[in-house]
Amino acid sequence: MFEFTDDCMIGIEQVDEEHRYLFDILNRAYILVTTDYHSDYYQRLKDIISELDQYAEEHFTHEEEYMAKICDPELILQRPQHAFFREKILEFDLINIDDMKDQQRVLADLVSFLAKWLYRHILSSDILIGKLPPLEEWMVKENPCEFTDEYLVGIELVDREHKELFRIVDRASQLVKSYDASSGYDKIIDILDELKAYTIEHFGDEEEYMESIRYEGLPAQKRAHEAFIDKLENIDLKEVDNNPQEYLQNLLEFLLGWLINHILHTDKKIPKPNQSMS
Repeated sequence: MFEFTDDCMIGIEQVDEEHRYLFDILNRAYILVTTDYHSDYYQRLKDIISELDQYAEEHFTHEEEYMAKICDPELILQRPQHAFFREKILEFDLINIDDMKDQQRVLADLVSFLAKWLYRHILSSDILIGKLPPLEEWMVKENPCEFTDEYLVGIELVDREHKELFRIVDRASQLVKSYDASSGYDKIIDILDELKAYTIEHFGDEEEYMESIRYEGLPAQKRAHEAFIDKLENIDLKEVDNNPQEYLQNLLEFLLGWLINHILHTDKKIPKPNQSMS
C-alpha cells in the first residue's frame, strides 16, 4: 500500500484532502493488481480510470484556482504538469483491456505511473504552493540567488554545499538573463549539467550524514531529493530549443524556489552533530 505520509502534507486543507483521496484511488488499483485471485477486472478498471479522470479535473481546478488567487508563480509550471497527467489517464482509457492479461498489465502500469507521479508532483511542485512570493515580488528581488544566513542549518558540510548550489544557480541565472543565441545555449546546458552533478553529490553527502545519526526523517528526505533530481533529468530540450530564455528562466525560478523551501522547511529540521536525537 502507498501511504500518504506527513511529508506529503502541504498545509492547505482542501488540497491535502484531495491528495489523500487520490492516494485512496491508487491503493484501490494496487489491491487489484496484487491480489492472488485474478478475475475479470474490466469494469472495475474502467471505473478506476474514469474516477481518476473526473477527480483529477476537479482537484486540478481547485488547485489552480487557489494558485491564481494568490498569484503563485508555481501555477506557471503546474498547468502543463496537470495537463500531462490528464493526457496519460486518457491514454490508459483508450487501451484495449478485453483480455484479462491485458487488464493485469494495464493495472500494473497504472499503479506504477500513479505512485511515481503523485509522490514526485507533490514533493517537487505542490509542496511549494503558497511558499513562494507572488511572481511580481520574486522578480524584483535584487539577487534571489544570494545565500544568506537565514539558509544556514548549522551543519558545516551541508551549509558549504548549499552555498555552492546557490552559486551555481546564480551563474546559470546570469547566463539566462544575458542570453546570447550564438553561444549561450551550450553554456547554459553545461552549467545545468554541473548543477545536476553537484546536486547529486550534495544529496548523497546529506543523506550519508542523516544515516550516520539515524535520522528518522531520512526516507522523506530521500523522496524529496529524488523528485528534485527527476526535475533536472527531465528538462525538455525541445522546449529549450523553441524558447530557451523563457523556459530556462522558469526552470531556474522553480529550482531556486524548491531549494529555498527545502532548506527552510526540511533541512533545518536535521539535528546538528552536537544535538540529541531524543
